[in-house]
Amino acid sequence: MALVVICGQPCSGKSTAAACLADALQATDPKPTVRIIDESSLHLGRNQSYADMPMEKNLRGVLRSEVDRSLSKSSIIIVDSLNNIKGYRYELWCLARASGIRYCVVFCDTDEDSCGEWNRKRGEMGESSYDTKIFEDLVRRFEKPDGRNRWDSPLFELFPSKDEIRQSSPVIADAVSYLTKKVDSKSRDVRVLQPTIATQTAHTTDANSLYVMDRATQEVINMIVEAQSQGLAGAVNRISLGQHLPAISFFLEAKWSFSSLMVSQDISLELDFCRLIKLYTFSVYYTDICFLFVLS
Repeated sequence: MALVVICGQPCSGKSTAAACLADALQATDPKPTVRIIDESSLHLGRNQSYADMPMEKNLRGVLRSEVDRSLSKSSIIIVDSLNNIKGYRYELWCLARASGIRYCVVFCDTDEDSCGEWNRKRGEMGESSYDTKIFEDLVRRFEKPDGRNRWDSPLFELFPSKDEIRQSSPVIADAVSYLTKKVDSKSRDVRVLQPTIATQTAHTTDANSLYVMDRATQEVINMIVEAQSQGLAGAVNRISLGQHLPAISFFLEAKWSFSSLMVSQDISLELDFCRLIKLYTFSVYYTDICFLFVLS
């Protein structure tokens, strides 16, 4: 349904904004499914996650993977983290575009002094806080979002140091309206991202394809065995697979028995379609035995 990226300096009121937004969304009718993804939900500590660049890179990878797994057209995902690098916000925007859902950024614009004061108060109260060195490094490297960029648009700005964040805040109400408003052909103020060829997931083989192929092979083998038993001493060279299915003519190239046909563990399939002569060959290979089926 939507992806909301909470962005801001450390200790700038992001978690409060995420909680207020989630509560406001839950108060709408119909009530959407809302999930907040942050470091604590993944059992990741702040100081440990931002101790050095490799750890920070790993944190972004874990958050991105969790967001990718959670995105759907029936839920709203709120990413409550620093999201301080514009390249990372672009990656999240690409995930939203690939899923064909709405996207927006909520920016907590808080000055550095207020963030530092709130961080110190959290430490004094025994709550989770940043070490001074890590805090200063994160503040220095913060890349402010710009609403002119696709991955930062639409941009909803909050000012926690000036105005208290509440569920009824005008910016929160605007964000809720954008995320829940019905979209039709006349809608111009709500944008649902559309996947492109570059972001579409390539179709992969079904997980049970090997099982289906093995079952089909076993059914053909059973039909051959049944045809042999009904053929008595005569040779069997044509088998019907059933109604609406073409008959199979085959040439026996080696002696075979029921026990050898039931060995399916070492069977491999090779399909070959020749358009010029309109023949479809189906070969089943196993130890010292080979059948060539020509579809008539």
